[in-house]
Amino acid sequence: MEQQRQSHSGQKGSTENRGFASMDEEKQREIASKGGKASHGGSSRQAGHKGSTENRGFASMSEDKQREIASKGGKAAHEKGTAHEFTSEEARAAGHKGGQVAHRRGTAHEFTPEEAREAGRKGGQAAHEKGTAHEFTPEEAREAGRKGGKASHGKGYSSESRAR
Repeated sequence: MEQQRQSHSGQKGSTENRGFASMDEEKQREIASKGGKASHGGSSRQAGHKGSTENRGFASMSEDKQREIASKGGKAAHEKGTAHEFTSEEARAAGHKGGQVAHRRGTAHEFTPEEAREAGRKGGQAAHEKGTAHEFTPEEAREAGRKGGKASHGKGYSSESRAR
């Protein structure tokens, strides 16, 4: 005896007429469209339905979890000897680029004059300890001081104004 079943289209048929292939083309298109939208972040996800990849992958993890995994990778690379070692120029360029992005986003730390002095002092100390500090000539020191004064007071002091 042949078993009768209700199909997705609402019609009765034999067990041979079951499944996606047995549906009319309009119903197949409707179902296929829903699948495509869900997998590509379309309207079904926007309507509150979860897509199949929503909770998968590195990007879906919390920042703390991403940082933890990246840290492990960095440590492993250093132990293995395959980590990239930045030159001072590469590090400077990366820091500059990061600072520009942070300023554009409004997330950059604005240093108070005290914080800036402390950071400069620490950097100078570290450079002297490493032997990489720049030794200023008296003329370079005067020029740096003049520029610093100009920047903080909005005017420069020339040798003529000091002689008066």
